[in-house]
Amino acid sequence: MNTNSNVYTVVYTTVIVILVAAVLAVVSQSLKGKQEANEKADTISQMLTAAGFGEKAEFQAMGNAAVLQKYGDEIAQAFTVGTDGQKIADLSIENREVFSPSMLKKQNYIIKGMQEGQPTLPVFVFKNNVTVVPVYGAGLWGPVWGYIAFQPDQVTMVGSYFDHESETAGLGAKIKDDPAFQKQFTGEKASFGEDKVFEIVKGGSPLDESGAEIMDNKVDAITGATMTSNGLADAINLWLKAYAAYFGATSSEVCDHACEAAGQTCDKPCCQDNAEACADEQSCETK
Repeated sequence: MNTNSNVYTVVYTTVIVILVAAVLAVVSQSLKGKQEANEKADTISQMLTAAGFGEKAEFQAMGNAAVLQKYGDEIAQAFTVGTDGQKIADLSIENREVFSPSMLKKQNYIIKGMQEGQPTLPVFVFKNNVTVVPVYGAGLWGPVWGYIAFQPDQVTMVGSYFDHESETAGLGAKIKDDPAFQKQFTGEKASFGEDKVFEIVKGGSPLDESGAEIMDNKVDAITGATMTSNGLADAINLWLKAYAAYFGATSSEVCDHACEAAGQTCDKPCCQDNAEACADEQSCETK
């Protein structure tokens, strides 16, 4: 074959492209299991961080196996609910079944009505009666997501952890990189039933007469990262509204979730504010 001909060039190029594609496909397939394991461990470490079991850096240093074991030791229940607050199905604790960012993305489309179907929302209840749920949305340059942990009262936040795909370093990326931003959520409260369940605004929560921060539904936005702050706030609002029926469930449902997580039973229906009392083996009273 004439190596200077156009036919030779086309054939040679085609063969090289096919060989390279085949090699990349084999490498990608061989690494798929490891990539999935890394993603699962990272997702779990984010949930554990939000729930107050440690810092993200500590879990990264532990390695995947130790993170999965920690999750198995601490988790009490994992299941999915619909926007009506009703349980759909259990998530396998033994297999460490969680929702990856790509799975959250799909649910985000459904919640927003951009894709047909009913949302399937994951709920993770730990043995310390802390409940963790995810949020997902759009920042300035790409997706943002994270996890928010709630006390047994189903309103007060224990903590949070947020991540992103491509926010600006030193600005929007602070939702992940600045621990001070995430720590603002501790002690704040979700206002389920209101138009703004939670807000990220300049100045954050107001102060009382003594100068102490009032624990409400507001945290301070990131200076110079308005679009990222707004995007994360929209994500939190959208997802917490989707969970509103679960967190604002009937008194007996809330009591059952809290007591089951504590391995106890409740002999009386209890309202949302009494769920913690139920978990503490105290009698629940109907309001």
